[in-house]
Amino acid sequence: MDKYRMLIGGEWVESDSSFIVKNPYDNSEIAEISAASPQHLQEAVNKAHLAFQKTRRMNSAERFTVLGKIVIGIGERMEEIARAISLESGKTIRDARTEVARSMNTFTVAAEEAKRFGGELIPLDLLPATKGRWGLTRRFPIGPVLAISPFNFPLNLVAHKIAPAIAVGNPFIIKPSSATPVTALKLAEIIVKAGWCPEAVSVTPCKGAVTESILNDPRLKKLSFTGSPEVGWRLKSLCGKMKITLELGGNAAAIIDDPDSIDYAVNRCVLGAFSNAGQICISIQRIIIRQDLYDRFTSAFVEKARALKMGDQLEDETDLGPMIDLHSAEKAEIWVNQAIDNGAKRLLGGERKGTMFPPTILTEVPRSQPVYCNEIFAPVVILSQYADFDDALAEVNDSKYGLQAGVFTSDLKKAWQAFEILEVGGVMIGDIPTFRIDHMPYGGVKESGFGREGLRYAMEEMTEMRLLTINPVS
Repeated sequence: MDKYRMLIGGEWVESDSSFIVKNPYDNSEIAEISAASPQHLQEAVNKAHLAFQKTRRMNSAERFTVLGKIVIGIGERMEEIARAISLESGKTIRDARTEVARSMNTFTVAAEEAKRFGGELIPLDLLPATKGRWGLTRRFPIGPVLAISPFNFPLNLVAHKIAPAIAVGNPFIIKPSSATPVTALKLAEIIVKAGWCPEAVSVTPCKGAVTESILNDPRLKKLSFTGSPEVGWRLKSLCGKMKITLELGGNAAAIIDDPDSIDYAVNRCVLGAFSNAGQICISIQRIIIRQDLYDRFTSAFVEKARALKMGDQLEDETDLGPMIDLHSAEKAEIWVNQAIDNGAKRLLGGERKGTMFPPTILTEVPRSQPVYCNEIFAPVVILSQYADFDDALAEVNDSKYGLQAGVFTSDLKKAWQAFEILEVGGVMIGDIPTFRIDHMPYGGVKESGFGREGLRYAMEEMTEMRLLTINPVS
């Protein structure tokens, strides 16, 4: 079993306490991780605060170069990192390789944005007294960023927080999920080697309560959090004047309204509902199908889902690996059984075996059931029917969440109506809500989030605008 130290301001540090990371598939021990204490976190803040005097003065060429070297470093260790992702998260090795490739694109886009991230020239001569005056804006880095990342994308969701931080010149402290810290520690090795200011990077594996000890430190200027709504909103209440971005969860819906794209919609919905064992914040949890298309879609969807191969996530032919831990799988099982006890019908799904939860398709689920109205974060999807498109939109909006929604329609009027009516951060026409490309603005409304990610948008969130005015008379 490998042992890993934490990284505090560029120095690898061993702790008196540690915890074990396990493979979700067979519960085997894969790594021992040094656990950060409040004192370690305080030291990380101290170093980040001092490092900001260096990173804020790095020019765009220097930041571009560092980000480019990170891309090269990830590429050189691609299979090693993919295996680490798969081992600790339960993600299939194929999806882990895809995540590594995506993270390389994330850092590449950040490098490109670092070169063109500019301001605005503003004419100020709107009154006779301001004749000849101009103003210009420039965005300045705000300072140390605390990045808290989840288990489901242990590389790319870390990249979404630190790539924009590097691009604008902010130091950062990464608190990875306790279930998946190995990937973040490997990434940190690459970042330091790439030439980023060593004192400006820390990786502090620990329990969430330990991280809360630094949330009120005024030297931290930004919290970027991805995780559950319950934790995210609670952290927001503890952060005082710190800037915050929350990327939280949901029970995302897809509307099926196009008879000419049923086969495509089925394939995409199988991907959107069951990838990563449903452990994606924009995983499809609800599919709302036009009545005259319901039987055709449902039959094909059930058969496609039934054909998915479950098993060891490290085997190339596996489609569906384990859930992250036994507690998560047991919770999903309880919610599904509770819905069935209250009138829901199961079209597909079998018994849970440890952390292995089969693709599960339900229908006739009462909207009051937890499996419908809460985020299940499991390979479970609910089918329902609608007669009128307005009713379908209303059903999507009947949620405390609002991250993304998918609408399969070839009717431009309906597409625009969905864009105007749906209470979500993003509407995907002709695709599933699970679609995301890394440079697009991404975030939710209602309980699903606060602020936006996506490289340029995250860079804006990690900077402050400053105005310069010029009086030609003086």
